[in-house]
Amino acid sequence: MKKETEKKIIKIKVFKIKNIFIISLILILFSSLLISSMNIIKWFKDNKKTSVIINKIENSTAPINKIDSENTEIIQNEDIKETDPYWDYIKMNLMEVNFDELYKLNHEVKGWIQVNGTNVNYPFVQTNNNDFYLTHDLEKKWTDAGWIFMDYRNDSVEFDKNTIIYGHARLDTTMFGSLKNIIKSKWYNNKDNYIVKLSTPTHNTMWQVFSVYHIPTTNDYIQTTFYSDEDYENFLNLIKNRSIANFKTTVNINDKILTLSTCYRNDEKIVLHAKLIKKETR
Repeated sequence: MKKETEKKIIKIKVFKIKNIFIISLILILFSSLLISSMNIIKWFKDNKKTSVIINKIENSTAPINKIDSENTEIIQNEDIKETDPYWDYIKMNLMEVNFDELYKLNHEVKGWIQVNGTNVNYPFVQTNNNDFYLTHDLEKKWTDAGWIFMDYRNDSVEFDKNTIIYGHARLDTTMFGSLKNIIKSKWYNNKDNYIVKLSTPTHNTMWQVFSVYHIPTTNDYIQTTFYSDEDYENFLNLIKNRSIANFKTTVNINDKILTLSTCYRNDEKIVLHAKLIKKETR
């Protein structure tokens, strides 16, 4: 009789443990589903906010083609080869933007960027750190979509040896979401895509792509200060040799370069480097 009682007690305990486990599992699954649903709702809300701002920009500001003038400077180095597509690109028009309406949205707007073969065609901003615009839009309102921004260490007027612009890789292809195109053969096999244009209140510029790649997250390509020509040359060799495509582009220590950076996966980045080939003072 005692043994039967003990067995019943054990069965009851086992039953209770199973019930607790099942209930706990259900609660965990429900919590995960709730969190996922909330994240999806938030993602859609952020997308809508971004779309509203983009539509507002498109209705008030439009980049225009700008033909060369007496203020246009063709930047040419002695070692550019005849096979370098540079000679075709310098014949292309620059881009110009009127910033009056954009300043009404945000006085920290520093320029506008276009990347051929992508949806990147937005104003970019700059503040005194590299964190704020990861979570704020062009109107400085909170959003996980963030906005495209220039590294706070860079000179937005004269540009540095390495000028860096960041943006989130949004799944709806806004911000730098379409920058993933650059590591696809369809993009890098088309020479028309090798151009990035910037317009700022002081200059219109054109940049020729010479390297694209994705890489485990590192800081070595976002260096902005170089202590010698040798230091800069080593840097240029490093980022050029990483490229997944050969752009047949000559780069040396006399060049200024533009770096675009976005996420590929949680622990990887997509990177584009281009050199300054044309500049017009406004």
